[in-house]
Amino acid sequence: PYYVGINQNLYLEASLHSSDPMLQLFLDTCVASPTPHNFTTGSYAIIENGCVKDPTYAEYSSPHRHKLRFRFNAFQFIQSNPEVYLQCELVVCRAYDYSSRCYQGCVHRAKREASS
Repeated sequence: PYYVGINQNLYLEASLHSSDPMLQLFLDTCVASPTPHNFTTGSYAIIENGCVKDPTYAEYSSPHRHKLRFRFNAFQFIQSNPEVYLQCELVVCRAYDYSSRCYQGCVHRAKREASS
């Protein structure tokens, strides 16, 4: 566990351990939940499909493509859970492959209509 006070910045870094210098990371989705087993019901999206959802989120430049650095303000869920769990999905792409997911950025996915 990592302890931080409410509204303090929480800094994170993700690293890809590979000998290939032409790989890079992209943060596609990062969700917070009051429980470690359910990241859909009652969860809070910080990043979703590459789109920033939390206004306190900020990404930091990194000297290496294989490292991703970001921060957001720590918060507490309404149920007053003392713990918050994070689940983040990262994408690994070839550097300079402009058709890859890493270069698409924020993707607004259309909602499907339910059939009768």
